[in-house]
Amino acid sequence: MTAPHAAPPGTDKRWKIVEAAMRRHGYRRDALIEALHSVQETFGYLDDDSLRFVASALRLPLSAVYGVATFYHFFTLKPPGRHTCVVCTGTACHIKGAPELLALLEREYGLKPGETTPGGELSLLTARCVGSCGLAPVVVFDRELAGKLSAEDLRRWLERRLAHDAR
Repeated sequence: MTAPHAAPPGTDKRWKIVEAAMRRHGYRRDALIEALHSVQETFGYLDDDSLRFVASALRLPLSAVYGVATFYHFFTLKPPGRHTCVVCTGTACHIKGAPELLALLEREYGLKPGETTPGGELSLLTARCVGSCGLAPVVVFDRELAGKLSAEDLRRWLERRLAHDAR
């Protein structure tokens, strides 16, 4: 296990968490996904500086790191909003109304999957399946699951949660 030649992209003490994760895996190239998970869990997203740092620390080409970061749905290259709304698009949810929920989010908030509102209030993501098919269609808002939602139910549900922040 050799230490990387790269210094973290900043003085933020959270980089120690990321470095510890890479050290735990011996700075091995095959620990790329774990390193990216560590960065995203620590900072909320993967920016260019963090991708460069991970590439250097694991001695990988930046193109390989970027390729993994953009291939897997879990990783995001943009800062998340204060709130996150995940719409399940699995088969049961799709059949029971997920497209209508996504249409409402685009119409009411101007969001397509993977986007965040301009003020950074809300991010929209999709998931292939959240494992709650009996409650389809399902939305997870800030880790709180809501099922059997119509588009109107979702609109009211989000209004209540987002209005709570405005107080």
